[in-house]
Amino acid sequence: MARLTRIWLKPVKGEPLQEVEHASVRSNHGLVGNAERGGRRQVTVLSAEDWEAANAQAGSELDPSARRANILVTGLDNLVESTGQVLKVGGARIQVTGETRPCSLMDATHQGLRAAMEVSWRGGVHGIVLNDADLAVGDEVSWEG
Repeated sequence: MARLTRIWLKPVKGEPLQEVEHASVRSNHGLVGNAERGGRRQVTVLSAEDWEAANAQAGSELDPSARRANILVTGLDNLVESTGQVLKVGGARIQVTGETRPCSLMDATHQGLRAAMEVSWRGGVHGIVLNDADLAVGDEVSWEG
């Protein structure tokens, strides 16, 4: 069973992430307290298994917070080509709007990480929040339908 394992907020863009155990999401807004709100990238989701594979390929052992995603999930299959699908995270519904492409910051963190993340959507996905809900580490994660 897939689970939500970590949650991060970006209170100010470019500043260090704040790890939390609980967070709230708002429809068409994103995570409450996050600098990035609205638009197509309201929430970013990273698979722990994809992060581990990218690290192995790049020869690094970085903490997943280096990716600067909002949520980390374990045990979730098929992020690849998931645009349009709805991901259920606890009581929240997040419609995937696309791949979160890795940027140059990943190579600044560890040379070769960006290329390793470009394989099979390892950089994760982003999406829009469809309903108001609360999230907590340990929540079940699944695809709707």
